[in-house]
Amino acid sequence: MSSLIPDVSARTGGTRRVLRAVARLVAAAALAWNAYLHARLADQYDTVSGTISQGDLFRIEAGLASLAALLVLAWRRVPGDLFAWLVAAGGLALLLVYRYVDVGTLGPVPNMYEPVWSTEKRLAAVAQAIAVLATILLLVTPSTRRRGRGAHAARGRRLRLPR
Repeated sequence: MSSLIPDVSARTGGTRRVLRAVARLVAAAALAWNAYLHARLADQYDTVSGTISQGDLFRIEAGLASLAALLVLAWRRVPGDLFAWLVAAGGLALLLVYRYVDVGTLGPVPNMYEPVWSTEKRLAAVAQAIAVLATILLLVTPSTRRRGRGAHAARGRRLRLPR
């Protein structure tokens, strides 16, 4: 009789696992695309400089986005997902601020105000928004990882004595 009743928990766990895998791939792809765009554009912005050039800031963004993409794919832990969200959300926030607000020079950071939407800027904004949404999905959906696997699992087990 029990074999006629479908196991709903196994099915939702499988669906959640697939959803998280797709979200990881989408987040990593969006972060990698963002890294590529920033690395490609960095040379064009080396002339805009304060203490540090805008090109160097673009290279830093490319490096952080690359690291975030690797962490999302390879490490698959909450701290890595949170780092990826911070990179994508921070990059998107800065892009929007410097698009709409003439902030001026901030300490060593040059004035990066650019009141136009270039194709590359649009692509970077879309990639960062997609990465933000995908990493939010990773952060709010619980992992299907089972506890108690691996060599460290024995430490957490308690001996239960019969009563």
